[in-house]
Amino acid sequence: MHPVVLAHGLLGFAELRIAGEWLPAVHYWRGIRDALTANGVEVITTAVPPSGSIEMRAERLAQNIAKDARGKNVNIIAHSMGGLDARYMISHLQPKDVAVHSLVTVASPHRGSAFADYVFDHVGPDFLPSIYKFVEGIGMDTGAFQQLTRHYMTEEFNPRTPDDPNVRYFSYGAMMDVPPLLSPFRQSHGIITKAEGANDGLVSVASSRWGTYKGTLTGVSHLDLINVRNSKRFVLLLALAYKPTLLFMTTLAGLAI
Repeated sequence: MHPVVLAHGLLGFAELRIAGEWLPAVHYWRGIRDALTANGVEVITTAVPPSGSIEMRAERLAQNIAKDARGKNVNIIAHSMGGLDARYMISHLQPKDVAVHSLVTVASPHRGSAFADYVFDHVGPDFLPSIYKFVEGIGMDTGAFQQLTRHYMTEEFNPRTPDDPNVRYFSYGAMMDVPPLLSPFRQSHGIITKAEGANDGLVSVASSRWGTYKGTLTGVSHLDLINVRNSKRFVLLLALAYKPTLLFMTTLAGLAI
């Protein structure tokens, strides 16, 4: 089986240490990475600029894969914005030292997000420079934010980024019920529901569809998808996009629920 590359989303990371060596590291793909590794799958975790532009993140993604895959064909599993990075890398960069067999995107905003539109419409041009200055002042990039709007994705990115006929594309979406009053997704979920329908609090099911649509995870938020609480169900669904061997391995490991 080809190695599996895990590509993180906006503001993501491969490994985060908030107290140096004093506390265990926090892993973006916790549970999911471990489950795949335990079943004999070679896993490559990548780290790209958390809030960089798609172009910037795609460049780093290509570098990570080239370094760790060492010329092997890879299957990419990408969460959220990571799916856009991977699509750009495959279609535009076409790195000679990276061979992609398949791309599985999970809750990736292929058609943008109504919540991104809402933020830009309500913040307005007068305040954006100040916000960008603050973000840049804490050492982060700002290129990602405007690229997640529906206009940018449907009018600019998608027309310029055709699928590679030699790569297999699969996708999953996610949806949650109305979040609790204090949930960070309470407002965004409502905004996206009115504009796009069912969603996970940040990305709609409709926007998540790309290539062969494999299914919708229900009752989970955008962040639950990378949380250990839902990793078993996540791994089982992802197995359907690959050979039956992986599904068999995950079932043997007790991951099917």
